[in-house]
Amino acid sequence: MSDTPADLDAWVSTLAESLGLDADEHPIGPLLDLTRDAAHGVVRPAGPLTTYLVGLAVAGGMPVEDALARARATITDWKAGSSEPA
Repeated sequence: MSDTPADLDAWVSTLAESLGLDADEHPIGPLLDLTRDAAHGVVRPAGPLTTYLVGLAVAGGMPVEDALARARATITDWKAGSSEPA
């Protein structure tokens, strides 16, 4: 298998189906951007953990756009020297 955006889309669809989720409802680009921002703005392992926590927030009822925005604001605050929640 090659390493292309189509491969990533296929993986997300396959994994989503395996987890009983709708395969067409995942903001891949914004989640990858958030993962990168956390990994580079906090510490590297924060990337996947941030994405996981955003997923939990969304599963708990928070709109994905709000969860992404809050996570980004928290990363920005963290980089600015404040570890207080946004």
